[in-house]
Amino acid sequence: MSVREGETGVAGLGGWLRLIRDAARGRSVDAAHGPIGEAIVLLAVPMVLEMAMESVFAVADIFFVSRLGADAMTAVGLTESMMTLIYTVAIGLSIGVTAVVARRTGEGNRNGASRAAGQAILLGVITSAVLAIVFAPRADELLRLMGAEETVLEIGSSYTAIMIGGNAVILLLFLMNAAFRGAGDAAIAMRVLWLANSINIVLDPLLIFGIGPFPELGVTGAAIATNIGRGTAVVVQLALLLKGTGVLHVAARHLRVVPEVMGRVIRLSATGTLQTFIGTASYVALVRIMAEFGSEAVAGYTIAIRIVLFALLPAWGLANAAATMVGQSLGAGKPDRAERSVWLAGRMNLVFLGSVGVLFMAGAPQIVGWFGGGGDTAHYAVTALRVISLGFVFYSYGMVLTNSFNGAGDTWTPTYINLLCFWLWEIPLAWFLSYRTGLGAAGVFVAITVAFSTLAVVSALVFRRGKWKTVAV
Repeated sequence: MSVREGETGVAGLGGWLRLIRDAARGRSVDAAHGPIGEAIVLLAVPMVLEMAMESVFAVADIFFVSRLGADAMTAVGLTESMMTLIYTVAIGLSIGVTAVVARRTGEGNRNGASRAAGQAILLGVITSAVLAIVFAPRADELLRLMGAEETVLEIGSSYTAIMIGGNAVILLLFLMNAAFRGAGDAAIAMRVLWLANSINIVLDPLLIFGIGPFPELGVTGAAIATNIGRGTAVVVQLALLLKGTGVLHVAARHLRVVPEVMGRVIRLSATGTLQTFIGTASYVALVRIMAEFGSEAVAGYTIAIRIVLFALLPAWGLANAAATMVGQSLGAGKPDRAERSVWLAGRMNLVFLGSVGVLFMAGAPQIVGWFGGGGDTAHYAVTALRVISLGFVFYSYGMVLTNSFNGAGDTWTPTYINLLCFWLWEIPLAWFLSYRTGLGAAGVFVAITVAFSTLAVVSALVFRRGKWKTVAV
């Protein structure tokens, strides 16, 4: 290891600002060599912007659809609840893809990395086809199962059918971006999401309200706009992979099933999907506990969680950068560099999330007001936002550490940690604090903060043991 590999490689505020500017422009990065801090920033900035774009999708659709009334909003909300399962699958599959592509890239095996990307495309096509065939024709049934009234069905069934039927654009977008991130081409993943969002934001009002020559499609227009935006991004991704402008060059031979590689991706991805599902299911359980305290409590909790998730999405950019650093460093035979990268990314995330936490603590009433909270709903939302923000200091490290296990291909360790911290600790604690103490609904908020903190501590202890350094991928 050279001395330079252990340094940040950046001097002064001006140097950091120039580096951030270069990262946003898409400067190439070799995650397995050179200054660690510089490599993390060059990976993280595009990933942060990429995650921010993911949050914009939902905000843009809700902004325009809200003009159509409560039934349209309900249709979107119920559909998004169902789409959460598709996002869970997409995120879980992405974990395996990033781990394999990063490891092959670190080894200098570009053909192996491209083959893994090709298998990811095949996996996305197969999985999305099954989901579309099974669930899209049953849009009405699914909405009824979610409690939709007839007026909501009349307005929203086509929206639900199009969103579920077009799930391929979600899966392929996630999987190919995971491959780009694993190869260190984070700027490509960022740019295609900027493209997708730009198209969605332009088409949303045109197709929803029928502006100019466009038909007035109502809430269905939002689904079409979203799928066109994401679909265009997928076409661009495929074109870049087939052209081979970066590390990855997917040829026709890579688009045939290779059982060994496909099996490896599926094995890691299946565990990643379970890992993601554990976190998603715990959220549902907490909502059920909150429901006992009335609709205002649930509404306030929902507002607070949306604000928190909006803040956490960019923080996942740093966590994803750490995963790529780990995968490529291990592939290059540099486990010590991998470990140093994780701790440095954790410190960077601490600065970001810690600052956001202070902002949320001080400005909670104003921030909640921007999201339409008032009366008792606002009281619950402000309390939730402030209490949950106390856990940001810990979770800044927790999210980096758990994602670093995934980057190393050790997907079972964070799955066990999530199971322990969320199902066996957070949910029972939330129930006890809410029903057996005087905290009431605030008991759920405290349980979330405690779970965040526990996740960070447990992850750090397990990470220091170093078994993740020897996992074969």
